[in-house]
Amino acid sequence: MQKTEGKKRKSVTISSAFKTIIWPRRKLVFIGLVLIVISRLASLILPWKSKALLDDIVPNKDLQGLYNLLFIVGAALLVQAVTSFLLTRILSVQAQYLISELRAQVQKKVLSLPISFFDNNKSGALVSRIMSDVEGVRNLIGTGLVQLVGGTITAIVSLVLLIQINPLMTLFVFLPISIFGYIALKAFKYIRPIFRNRGKINAEVKGRLIETLAGVRVIKGFNAEAQENKTFEEGVERLFLNVKKSLTVTAAMTSSSTFLLGLASVGIMGMGGYFMIQGEMTTGEFLFFTLLLGFMIAPIVQMSNIGSQLTEALAGLDRTEELMNMTPEDELGERTLTLDEIKGDLEFNNVSFSYEEGKEVLHNINFKAKAGSVIALVGSSGSGKSTIAGLSASFLTPQSGTITIDGKDLTKVKLSGFRKHLGVVLQDEFLFEGSIRENILFPRPNASEEQLQKAVKAGYVNEFTDRFEKGLDTLIGERGVKLSGGQRQRIAIARAILANPKMIILDEATSNLDTESEGLIQKSLSELVKDRTTIVIAHRLSTIKKADQILVIEAGEIAEQGTHNELIAKEGRYYELYTYQAKI
Repeated sequence: MQKTEGKKRKSVTISSAFKTIIWPRRKLVFIGLVLIVISRLASLILPWKSKALLDDIVPNKDLQGLYNLLFIVGAALLVQAVTSFLLTRILSVQAQYLISELRAQVQKKVLSLPISFFDNNKSGALVSRIMSDVEGVRNLIGTGLVQLVGGTITAIVSLVLLIQINPLMTLFVFLPISIFGYIALKAFKYIRPIFRNRGKINAEVKGRLIETLAGVRVIKGFNAEAQENKTFEEGVERLFLNVKKSLTVTAAMTSSSTFLLGLASVGIMGMGGYFMIQGEMTTGEFLFFTLLLGFMIAPIVQMSNIGSQLTEALAGLDRTEELMNMTPEDELGERTLTLDEIKGDLEFNNVSFSYEEGKEVLHNINFKAKAGSVIALVGSSGSGKSTIAGLSASFLTPQSGTITIDGKDLTKVKLSGFRKHLGVVLQDEFLFEGSIRENILFPRPNASEEQLQKAVKAGYVNEFTDRFEKGLDTLIGERGVKLSGGQRQRIAIARAILANPKMIILDEATSNLDTESEGLIQKSLSELVKDRTTIVIAHRLSTIKKADQILVIEAGEIAEQGTHNELIAKEGRYYELYTYQAKI
C-alpha cells in the first residue's frame, strides 16, 4: 500500500504556532497589542479617579475638580470604545483571512495526495477537516490571544498598584488565585485530547451525513430511513458525550474560580473593613483596591475561557498539521523527469501490485502498447483489470517491476507532466453540478467555441442537447442526476475529446447503456481513440473486436493475449467468454 505519511510530528505547541502563524503577522499582532495596552490603561482611569472622587473632590466640595474628573473618565471610555473597534476590525478580519488562506492550503495539500489516501478516507470527513479544523486559528491571530496578553498586562499593572495600596491584602488574594491557576493548567492538559477527538468525531458524523444525502435514492429504495437515522443518532450521541466531557471540565474550572475568588473577596471585605475602622485605609483607597482587584481577577477568570479556545485551536491545528505533513504523490519516490510531449508507447515489465501487504492482486504483468494502439482488458470481476488501468494512469505505483511511457520509468516522471497528456472516461462518470457546457470545458476552460462544438459533435452530445431549451447551458444537477446514463457518458467522452490527450483510459464506458445509446457512444469512442494509446476495460466483448491487442486477465495474471481473431481461434478463456455473451 502506498504511504502518504511523512515524518511523525509532535502535537502543535504555542511556540510552534507562534513561529508559523503569529510571527509572520507580527506587525498586525504588535498593533493589536499596542491597542489593547492603550485600552487596558484607559480602563484603569475609572478606579483611579474613583479614589480621587471620594478622598479629595467630595470632601473638599471641588466642583471644578468634579468636571475635570468627568471629562477625563469620559475621554478614557471613548479611547476604550475606539481601541475595541480597531482591535476587532484589524485582528478579527485578519483572522478570517488566515482561515480562508489555511483552508485553501489544506485543500491544495489534500488534492496533491495519492488516490490510495482517498480510498482510505471518507470525502465527508475530509470536507470537515478542510473547513472546520482550521477555524480555531482565529483565537491565535484574532482577539483571543491578544486579549490573553492584554489581560496579563492589566493583571500585572493592577498587581503593582495593589501592592502599593496594601501589600498584606494583596498577598492574601494570591493564595486562591494560585490554587485556581494550578487547577486551570491541569484542566487544559486534560481537555486538549477531548477537543482533538471531537474534531475526529465531527468529521465522521459529517462524512456519514454527506454520504446519506448523496445516497438518498438508495436509502429510500430500500426503505432504510430508520437505519440511517439510527446511525446518525449514534454519531450525534458520541459528539454529545465528547462535548459533555469538555463542558464538565470547563464548568469545574468556572465553579472553582467563582468559589476561590469569592473567598478572596470575602477576605478582602473583612480586612478592608478592619483597616478602615483602624484608620489605616481611606474609603477611596478601599474602593480603588476593590476595583483594581476586579481588573486583576477578571483577566484571570477570562483566561479559563480563552485558554479553552486556544486549546481547541491547537487541537484543530494538530489535525491540520497531520494532513499538511503527508507526502504528496509527486514526492513519493524520485520524480524528476518532465514530459513536455509524449508519443504514447506504454510498457509493463514484470509488474506486480498489492493493496495490502502480502495480498498481491497482480503478478508479473508484461505487455506493450504501441503509440496509437488500442489495448482491451477483459476478464471476470476482481481479476485485476481496473488495477492495471489505475497503474497505467499513475493512480497507483507498482510494488515491483516497471511501467514505462516512451521508454521512461513512470515512477520517475512528474505526474503533472504525464497527466496533462492523459484522459479518463469511467463507467460511472463523475459530472460536476452546473451546466453541460461547464462540464465539457472542465479540462480546458479557455477552449474556443469552435473547439467546444467540435467536441460536442464528436461525442454526439448535440443529439440530445438540441432538444433542450437551453442547449449546452442546461443545468444538470448534482452528479448529473437530471440526465440519463447514456447522456452522462457522452458528455464525459466529449470532455475527454476536448482535452485532446495522447493516452486514454476507458473503464467499462458502455457497460450500463441501452443498445441505442451504446451505438452512439461507440461512434464517439471511435472518434476519441483515433491516434491515441487507449486502455479499454470492457465487459461487452462485442465492443472490442477491433482492438489491436486483447489481454485476458484472470486472478491477477495475463491468461491470454492476442487479437480478437487469434483468441477466438485458440478456443480458450476468451472464446468461452465471447461465445457465452453471444448466446445471451
